[in-house]
Amino acid sequence: MTRDVLTPTLLQSMARTLSLMDLIKSAETLKATGQTDSIVTLYATWVEHNADHPLLYAALFNYAVILTELGRIDTARDCLERAVALNPDFLPAAINLGRVYEIQGATAVAVVQWSSVLQKLALLNGGAVTHKITALNQIARTLETAAQDDSAEEMLRQSLEIDPSQREVAQHYIALRQRQCEWPVMVPWERVGHDTLMRGLSPLSAAALADDPLLHLAVAAHYNKVDVGDPQAPITAWPRAAAHQGPLRIGYLSSDLREHAVGQLMAEVPVLHDRARVELFAYYCGPHSSDPMHDAFKTAFDHWLDINALDDATVARRMVEDGIQILVDLNGYTREARHRLLALRPAPVIVNWLGYPGTLASPYHHYLIADAWIIPPEDEIHYSEKVVRLPCYQPNNRQRRAAPHRPGRAELGLPEQGLVYCCFNGSHKITRFMFERWLLILSQVPDSVLWLLGGSEGAQQRLRDHAAAHGIDPARLVFADKRVNAEHLARYPAADLFLDTSPYGAHTTASDALWMGVPVLTLAGRSFAARVCGSLVRAAGLPELVCDDATAYVEQAIALGRDRARLQALRDRLVAGRDQCVLFDTPALVAALEARYHEMWADCQAGRLPRPDLANLDVYLEIGAATHYDETDLQTVEDYHGWWRDRLRRRHRVRPIAADARLFPPSLAAEA
Repeated sequence: MTRDVLTPTLLQSMARTLSLMDLIKSAETLKATGQTDSIVTLYATWVEHNADHPLLYAALFNYAVILTELGRIDTARDCLERAVALNPDFLPAAINLGRVYEIQGATAVAVVQWSSVLQKLALLNGGAVTHKITALNQIARTLETAAQDDSAEEMLRQSLEIDPSQREVAQHYIALRQRQCEWPVMVPWERVGHDTLMRGLSPLSAAALADDPLLHLAVAAHYNKVDVGDPQAPITAWPRAAAHQGPLRIGYLSSDLREHAVGQLMAEVPVLHDRARVELFAYYCGPHSSDPMHDAFKTAFDHWLDINALDDATVARRMVEDGIQILVDLNGYTREARHRLLALRPAPVIVNWLGYPGTLASPYHHYLIADAWIIPPEDEIHYSEKVVRLPCYQPNNRQRRAAPHRPGRAELGLPEQGLVYCCFNGSHKITRFMFERWLLILSQVPDSVLWLLGGSEGAQQRLRDHAAAHGIDPARLVFADKRVNAEHLARYPAADLFLDTSPYGAHTTASDALWMGVPVLTLAGRSFAARVCGSLVRAAGLPELVCDDATAYVEQAIALGRDRARLQALRDRLVAGRDQCVLFDTPALVAALEARYHEMWADCQAGRLPRPDLANLDVYLEIGAATHYDETDLQTVEDYHGWWRDRLRRRHRVRPIAADARLFPPSLAAEA
């Protein structure tokens, strides 16, 4: 719609001859042509001259949606308040009004607003159910933002009670219970069974639930199939990439090129890349940021594009036009990722690296970057991508700096003389099995304390209560407040030994501790997330602190806690070797990474591009979903593959399984 069409439409609005339906159609046409200011003018004119229209509340609602998108929140609030006053039973306006209050920082008013919606939903019909679910989910999100996790969990539970098929709500509910240290995590009830919860797992929650890489593979495949889906028209040709003869064109897709754990790790990578070998493109899909690290990334890449305002198809076409030969997905299944963009296959080679600790089990990720410790050759069956390896999987920022003030123990609430074990991993990584190992360690090292990263008050109280139930004084748990990175680094030296979690261990957190000279004791599991820390500790030059089983982990922690001289020697080795060890040799990592990229492109040109193996993953999910991981610590199961084969045989006897290249070859299928 051009200006000469808009003008008569405005005249119709002033003459009160433009129907509501025509108003909406005109606004949609303006939006399609990017004339957002004209939409505002049109709605404002119609509202002003149709004050007695019986559907004015609906026009005000649509007007408020546009205003909210444009960030004109005060005017949007006025429109919604007027719409609700005109028709208190028009619940979409009431729900959006709560959202506007939340945006303005009035979270308590927002919750009251949504609660009023719930009170109007006594009538049972499809519309009421939909509105009630929306209100419950909005309240839950707001309560969680306000650190009221217990109340947020109850809202999500009620929402699932109404509609158990809500995968996003189930994922959120489980993740919240993990963060709250509510054990067992998987507690079914009448309307929501164990299988429903297990199939609602997000891939990240699965990594924290159990050390079961085959479950992780199956959950990732299910997530990709159901939550991401298949595009209608994936890209099949990349002419500019194929014709390009200069340095490889590498695209990095990430929401975390800013002050973020992944941003900290990646800080030096674009700077160290050899421009004779690679040309770098960044496609940023994260929140607006103005921090110094984000600004540094913008200048470090050869090309930078913020894609937040662009739809997936537009970005995919841009990547094809940019001639991207290898696209590196630095998000995986994490927040703000652009999964559907990747499903369009915007580059001939797509790589999974760094942002997500595990396989993505997608049909379009060809390679997974790891190292020989994280994925030994015999474990490649746990991954759909072809595994390529660096000397150490994780890059590090050697330019990070701790705050100049190094707080003493008294300032941090720690004992001056007792031994301080610490773990600054998020509370969602703490399982009952691991926490009880820590309590056993504390019981054997008098005057020791466990210094943890603070979480919600509910989570902290549950940990204190669990400690008391096992005979440990809750006062021996000390919770650290959250601080900016430089201040957080500066307090590390107050700890004597970092105790890693498992099955989801420390990643950036571990390299922070090692950088600051704090030894890290880790239990190496089978899954990707359970082996990263072992890779880092080995690369830092302390392989003796990587334990193969839970018993060795506990014994080593106790022995070190009783031997301050040995701990000091480990600290001295870390500090002395920091500038020479593999972990912090970022230039060598980047050089190896470039070599891997060239090998990938050679494979692509020679027609050897790997095909992801997704066979039988629905069956593996079915078996995994029936397993009660809260009751079974798989890290105590010695024959892991045998454990799985037994379950595959049983399933095959009931309903035959096709042979696969993992744990069910033709010979086993015939035997079963």
